Amino acid sequence: MTEKIFNGRKLLILGGNAETVPLVQMANDMGIKTIVASSVPNEPAKQIAWKGSDVDGMDVPGLIALAREEHVDGVLVGVADMLVPSYCKVCDALGLPCYATQRIVDVFAFKDIFKSTCEQYGIHGVPEYYLDKEMREEDIAKIRFPVMVKPVDSASGQGIIRCNNAEELKKAVLYALSFSKKKRFIVERYMECDDMGMYYTFKDGVCSASCIYDRYASIEQPGLARVCLGGIYPSKHIGEYFNRMHENALRMFKEIGIRNGVLMLSAFFENGEFYVYDTGFRLQGEAPHLLMKSIHGFDQREMLLRFALTGSEGDFDLMKLDDPYLRGKQAATLWFLLKKGIIGKIEGLSEWQNDPAAVALIQRKTEGDEIFAEWIGTEKQVLARLYLVCDTKEELAERLHHYMDTVKVTDIEGRSMLLHGFDVEKALGC
Repeated sequence: MTEKIFNGRKLLILGGNAETVPLVQMANDMGIKTIVASSVPNEPAKQIAWKGSDVDGMDVPGLIALAREEHVDGVLVGVADMLVPSYCKVCDALGLPCYATQRIVDVFAFKDIFKSTCEQYGIHGVPEYYLDKEMREEDIAKIRFPVMVKPVDSASGQGIIRCNNAEELKKAVLYALSFSKKKRFIVERYMECDDMGMYYTFKDGVCSASCIYDRYASIEQPGLARVCLGGIYPSKHIGEYFNRMHENALRMFKEIGIRNGVLMLSAFFENGEFYVYDTGFRLQGEAPHLLMKSIHGFDQREMLLRFALTGSEGDFDLMKLDDPYLRGKQAATLWFLLKKGIIGKIEGLSEWQNDPAAVALIQRKTEGDEIFAEWIGTEKQVLARLYLVCDTKEELAERLHHYMDTVKVTDIEGRSMLLHGFDVEKALGC
């Protein structure tokens, strides 16, 4: 149990999804009175908070009024990219600590602005085709299919779709725009290559690469965004990343003005080159911080909670504790993805509680929940994420296979709802 060092202090947390639950749990353990604001009734994080509020996380005036009414001591965004701008504005209005600034938000909140900023620092984005809402035939004629169409301001795979021809492209643009509040989209080359994540921690202007890992996505859902099936830590390309891209990223972070917080970069690796395609300046739904807690010994949740209430992330030496090579350990996240239907029975998932290699589990869905057709191709089809830490690749491979074989999910008619896992031997090279 974490020492209750902030007993009775009030904290407003924006967003109440399942990925925000571990953050609220940590705050509760620290004695903090958590107030979770979300327009969605009965979201998971609300259910364990000191108090839940139905104020929308995008409603800045409403959030400011709520914070003043509750006399909160701090504000923090949970696990939702779209709420980072609100977080920045609410903190600014209340004069409370905020790890973001408006300049940082401007860069990281929109995919097109982020991409153009990266190019200024020698960090390449996925090759892109010019196309606007006018959908001019001369612009479409220059496109080489397949491509991915994306809203500039969505998250969790929403609004992203693959197109194989001009007819599909026109429909995809309308689909992407329906998920974009800014009504902007981008068209990128469809990448069939290695996928990676780079997770950075910032403390008082010091930046450290906390983990670099390989991500594996489902290929069972053609035409849709490829939802992650899991990740292997550290990446087989970690050396190349530090040689080719890391210093450029550090320079960009410094000049943008990042001093505190956590940030994810997602990138493809093809023919010796990295192509960044996404980012998030907040705790991640993938939750690498749960692996880092086990291996590095410091907890990013506690770090951010402290900052929200005091303006300081705490007294620890980031560069001494952090190690992207994981002190020789091998780690993985295993995602269980569901097909559409109503969950009838879940088997084998609870085994993790008695497994020394399993350090955490985040479960998003339970028996009786429905997976809707429109959720397929987004992270809304995730049943759970399991976090494993082992001493060797062989041990990690055995644990991954065990859970892929043991966990079963059937719908109310007895049909399997689980998608296949990733190729463990290929991923680990063993």
